[in-house]
Amino acid sequence: MNLSTLTVTSMTTAEEAEAFRTLNEEWISHFFTIEESDRRTLDDPFAAIVDPGGDVLIVRDGGEIVGCVALVRSSDDVFELSKMTVTPAVRGKGLGRQLIAAAIERARQLGAATLFLGSNTKLANAVHLYETAGFQHVSPEEIPLPPYARADVFMRMAL
Repeated sequence: MNLSTLTVTSMTTAEEAEAFRTLNEEWISHFFTIEESDRRTLDDPFAAIVDPGGDVLIVRDGGEIVGCVALVRSSDDVFELSKMTVTPAVRGKGLGRQLIAAAIERARQLGAATLFLGSNTKLANAVHLYETAGFQHVSPEEIPLPPYARADVFMRMAL
């Protein structure tokens, strides 16, 4: 993988929606259990995320989809950073950092003033990545709650 050959674009096709589902099912089922709220989002990300004003970013290495992240609109200027993952083969190579930067920029374009997320202490590398990107730990009462039982880390970033 060469970081200079990566492209990040908004999800527009059924193929990309299927890759979004497959990539997320892989990591969620590896660490946790797929919940009903996951199923609703992954089964139709256009209806669940894009149509209400959010976006799903798809990362390609050449023609291969290797990562994704969702920006879920919570209110006019508040978005959840959600469903961020990269394929196991490219983990640890800086792609996550690039993906977060692209998601923050896209959130600004969508009018976000605040980004929040829910994660889990099992995902220490991800939590560290969020911290280095500028997210701050907050109590769950300080953000719109993500709909996942597995969330035990809550973070927010002002844009």
